Amino acid sequence: MRGKEYRAGTKGIGVLPMTQLELACNNKTSGVMKALAKEENVSLKFLKDRIASGRIVITDNTRHVKSKPCAIGEGLRTKINANIGTSADEADTSDELKKLAASIKCGTDTVMDLSIAGDITAIRKAILAQSSVPVGTVPIYQAAQAASKAKGSFLKMTAQDMLEVIEEQAKDGVDFITIHSGVTLATVAMVKKHKRVMDIVSRGGAILTSWMAHHKEENPLYENFDTILDIAYRYDVTLSLGDGLRPGSILDATDKAQISELRLLGKLARRSRERKVQVMIEGPGHVPLDQIKKNIMLEKDLCDNAPFYVLGPLVTDVASTRDHISGAIGGALAASFGADFLCVVTPAEHLRHPSVEDIKEGVIASRIAAHSADIVKGVKGALDWDRKMSLARKKRNWDDQFALSIDPERAREYRVVSKPQLVDVCTMCSDYCSIKLIEECLKIE
Repeated sequence: MRGKEYRAGTKGIGVLPMTQLELACNNKTSGVMKALAKEENVSLKFLKDRIASGRIVITDNTRHVKSKPCAIGEGLRTKINANIGTSADEADTSDELKKLAASIKCGTDTVMDLSIAGDITAIRKAILAQSSVPVGTVPIYQAAQAASKAKGSFLKMTAQDMLEVIEEQAKDGVDFITIHSGVTLATVAMVKKHKRVMDIVSRGGAILTSWMAHHKEENPLYENFDTILDIAYRYDVTLSLGDGLRPGSILDATDKAQISELRLLGKLARRSRERKVQVMIEGPGHVPLDQIKKNIMLEKDLCDNAPFYVLGPLVTDVASTRDHISGAIGGALAASFGADFLCVVTPAEHLRHPSVEDIKEGVIASRIAAHSADIVKGVKGALDWDRKMSLARKKRNWDDQFALSIDPERAREYRVVSKPQLVDVCTMCSDYCSIKLIEECLKIE
């Protein structure tokens, strides 16, 4: 699916295909661009122009063969990502592969392997081998775990350890990676100076902050950002610049630390694009309803309209076991204001390692949020789906309703277990079905 344009390799690797950003900047076309333009119902020129300007990215590592590459950004359908991966308490690879399958079946656009336990390399390779959609990772997790195993503490990992993991994961075929290069001595100082309720809640951000405090040195992912760009360029890995200082409470939203990091991410995004590396920005977090629009506008302004990948946002802190609903509310608003990529929040958030069922519920909730926003955005074809469903309901065509549902299996199940006495109505209204009554009424002349 790649184009025929090539560029010189680096560090003795030889001749490599151009990155998608490089191709677009040179008005060249790749096969994946053609396929995605058709899928998104946009012109090839529209897609290429926005890739060239950094407003759209294509998450497509040269080494990961997949049937469903993904374009994320302005003017396209809002995408969603589902997080899977092991934890210290739940490290069964087969379970994570079940979650991968469930995520894809329920309609996720990408997955991220956030494994922090077990054989992380083997887990990642298994996920890459079975995933038909792009796969993302957070390399600092593997670097920290490896240092803990080999040296007794993640605090003993070196800058070289971190860079080697990034290279390993890129070489394995990871399509996008979260890099917390905005967590620096200066931005962390903002957290200390301006007190927060929840301080730092990002796992990657906390690992790096702990490392910096222990060594009294700058973040290696910031100091070695050019080396990271070299790696990303070689494999056309999209950088997802992580918000290590995102708010973990709605009381901390849009504070000085968060905005200070966002400003730095904007600068790093510009450096990435100059090197022809695709980049998107990660965002909050926990944000009350009245601050969501401001957060989207700030990112688009400070980061030159780079695709915005929001983690929720959760609009309240009290929705335990229902955080997927809180995240869907925030995600729908955020996407309607211009966010491009929603991270799935599951009912297990803040409480436990998610189950397969938790993942399903989270993906469906995020898809509802994304589609709701696409209607507002005017994404081509979004409203057609709702029109078809409305007509199917009017005709009481149950098979079409099942097929058009965002969760066809559960829709059919609800209908079957309700055991309606009348085949053309549901068990809610039965003989008093408003649609049927008015249908009969309008026949009367």
